[in-house]
Amino acid sequence: MLNRILSGDYPRSRPLVAVLLIIVISLALGPFLFPGTRAFATLSMICVFVVVVAAYDLMLGYTHIVSFAHTMFFGIGAYGVAMAIGAWGNGFASILGGLMGALVVSFVLSLLLGLLSLRVKAIFFALVTLAVAFAFLSLVTQLYVVTGGEDGLRVRVPRELGPAFRPFDGALTGFSITTFLSGLLTQPWNLGEVFRDSVYQFQFNGRTLMYYVLFVVATLVFLFLLRLVNSPFGRVLQAIRENEFRAEALGYRTVVYRTAVVILAALVATLAGAAFALINRYVNPENTLNFELMVFILLMCVIGGMGTLYGAIVGSALFILAQNYLQDLLGWLSTYTGDIPFVAELLGPGHWLLWFGVLFVLSVYFFPAGVVGQLRIWTRQRQMRGAEPPSTPPPASSDEVVQQA
Repeated sequence: MLNRILSGDYPRSRPLVAVLLIIVISLALGPFLFPGTRAFATLSMICVFVVVVAAYDLMLGYTHIVSFAHTMFFGIGAYGVAMAIGAWGNGFASILGGLMGALVVSFVLSLLLGLLSLRVKAIFFALVTLAVAFAFLSLVTQLYVVTGGEDGLRVRVPRELGPAFRPFDGALTGFSITTFLSGLLTQPWNLGEVFRDSVYQFQFNGRTLMYYVLFVVATLVFLFLLRLVNSPFGRVLQAIRENEFRAEALGYRTVVYRTAVVILAALVATLAGAAFALINRYVNPENTLNFELMVFILLMCVIGGMGTLYGAIVGSALFILAQNYLQDLLGWLSTYTGDIPFVAELLGPGHWLLWFGVLFVLSVYFFPAGVVGQLRIWTRQRQMRGAEPPSTPPPASSDEVVQQA
């Protein structure tokens, strides 16, 4: 059963299995483990960007297609839903109509970009996508009447997806992991009181329902992409990544596969953009189309590990957690280093971007193949030394990948 769900693509590392279980369980039980609107927003963004990064890894990690237009398709999905709701009202029909329209626009644009690979490749294709993304950003910014310009658009969700909607009466019981861990650090001698303080009550409402819809959609999309990369189609993509000329010599029309990957990644990013608009309730060029967001997606892909898909889960979780809570962590550390002026200043919350960059450099240094890739390499090395019996065969070489395709 598990083999069919994961398409035979296991994590292949016990530490990686532990990390993935922690992330997946935290996302699945998020409202029951992490109270507060900030935690809710963080969990929601992780679900959204797992899909976005997985779609981007399909291009970058599996096919070696570098595109800077990924956020453009993400923005098309967000603006498509926001504009449809603004024009037709906040009903489910409006959301579906906006999503369908956004998917059509993304399909046409991605098809045109994919066909560009007939003439331009590698860095030149990346520059073309960068120019197209900036042109689209300029267009959205200038069309104030339609898109709201730099002010953006407010998204009014249906009542069933709002906090006022309650599917059933009565409060549910949750257990705050953050309160429990904080209590263990501050007063480990009073475990009973710490446990009681960690229990809280919350109301299951439409916003919680929307989160679980997002979680289910993100899970299904991820499993679909996992099945895709382990299918014959995915084998051809890996063959193109390893040696495009040999794959073409074997009779595979590489342009068709490259174009299909660009289209598929664009459609998945559009779907994630629509989910972002509904969960965030506000879209503007800065949070959907900004080039900085494209850099963040690239960093998530690199941190997690390119060409693994599981790296999308790990990279998105680590990056968004650091982005949201690193400043608080530095503030907490600075309270214990107040007697050391230089250290206290260096650890100030205002310098969180500096430490964010340091963490990224360290992650690249200690995990050059990404977290997922490096954990798999270490596991493979231990297996070769005889520390534990091999559970899965080693990855195929470039020639074997081409022959399997």
